Amino acid sequence: MSGLRLTEGSRGPGASVAVEGAPLTRTQVPYVTGSSVLGMKCADGVVIACDTMASYGSLARFKRLTRMHVASPNCILGVGGDYSDFQQLQTMVDAEMTAQYVANDGLSLSPKAIHAFLARHMYHRRCKVDPLWNSVLVAGFHKGEGTLSLVDLYGTAYSSDVLATGFALHLGLPLLRNAHRPDITVAEAKVVMNDVLKVLFYRDARTNDVVQLATVTAAGVEVGDMVKLDTEWNHKAFVQGARAGDESSW
Repeated sequence: MSGLRLTEGSRGPGASVAVEGAPLTRTQVPYVTGSSVLGMKCADGVVIACDTMASYGSLARFKRLTRMHVASPNCILGVGGDYSDFQQLQTMVDAEMTAQYVANDGLSLSPKAIHAFLARHMYHRRCKVDPLWNSVLVAGFHKGEGTLSLVDLYGTAYSSDVLATGFALHLGLPLLRNAHRPDITVAEAKVVMNDVLKVLFYRDARTNDVVQLATVTAAGVEVGDMVKLDTEWNHKAFVQGARAGDESSW
């Protein structure tokens, strides 16, 4: 610590200690965060979906934020985790795609190359103990085939036919696996996504009922509008309570 000196600062929960000459660390604790992202590879493309809420701790602070970013004409990102780090990812990816365009060599990054680029960068940040607190789904369509991959804040990277982040890892991913077929179409996958998003809305305290779906096909990327889920809260057990009509003392 030679040459470094502690300075006065807050000492509350999660507060960082400011050290003169050292990097700032206040971004190493996520504050505004998004929850689940779902992805499914189909016979004719890829579908990804997520809710539109960003929570400030336990407060449902922002209720109509997109957590998707179009990286190229045939690739889209769906991101969970810290929202400011997601914005940093957008800036970084856009800068790389601009550099590719300026090179004017007729080449551009494929969805798999974008996934590899993100994986190397996330691992690099992890090694610096300054990670971007995100899990990223990379959905693309290249050379007649859909691709679906994931990279997390540790730089862990892999591909699969169905993927999920956040709370959906526990409740959403098994449902996606049950519904997936090699010949499933984008239209069918959209229905599955809506059903899984309803399940997550009923059970995840960090989500809302306004969702967004996006598809990547041979025609390119299509990002849908934010729509409100058709949910049902009038079930007898919901309205009267699970013990309705039970006169026992237990």
